[in-house]
Amino acid sequence: MLKTAAVAFATFFATIGPVDVAAMFAALTSGDAPERRRHMALKGSVIAAGILLLFALAGETLLSHLGISLAALRTAGGILLLLIGIDMVFARSSGLVSTTADESAEARLKSDISVFPLATPLIAGPGAMGAAILLVADAEGDVARQAVVIGTMLGVVVLTFVLLLAASQVQKLLGVTGLHVITRVFGVLLCALAVQFMFDGIADSGLLGAGNPLEHG
Repeated sequence: MLKTAAVAFATFFATIGPVDVAAMFAALTSGDAPERRRHMALKGSVIAAGILLLFALAGETLLSHLGISLAALRTAGGILLLLIGIDMVFARSSGLVSTTADESAEARLKSDISVFPLATPLIAGPGAMGAAILLVADAEGDVARQAVVIGTMLGVVVLTFVLLLAASQVQKLLGVTGLHVITRVFGVLLCALAVQFMFDGIADSGLLGAGNPLEHG
């Protein structure tokens, strides 16, 4: 269970990026009163938690109805997480874990950013949604492991909320260099986890053991 929790924490911390979300939140709400910022932080975190719970609990069922196997999910999820990890290692912004330039520009014009872009895509972005489906499905029906994954996921959302409340202090304390160091460390871990998911998916697909079809002709 400890291993499951550690993998889930590293994956969700990397795909949600609580520190980066807090820094973005501080920039977008610099002119708002503290009470309003707390309200938006709470509302955004609750909505994001609901979105991620929905994907964690119903995502595998939806994929199975679409005829997508667990092996395909592991492989595709691994590729998605690898792309996120590479961006994190090189400290590049991408639409997978942050807002795009157009989305950021639109967010600056909104008076309430709790739903967009805070809840999604900053907290519950494509990477976090994909990770929720992948990690719960990877537990393969083990209710205890699935509970650990979901609990860890919600724990990272709570951590994100706490950092949102102290967003300005976090930004001042870490600075750009500190943010990039944390991002790169978790980016390396995420790349390793992503490659492992890809290896497991390919191995489970049976492609490697199928042999050359020409040999049976």
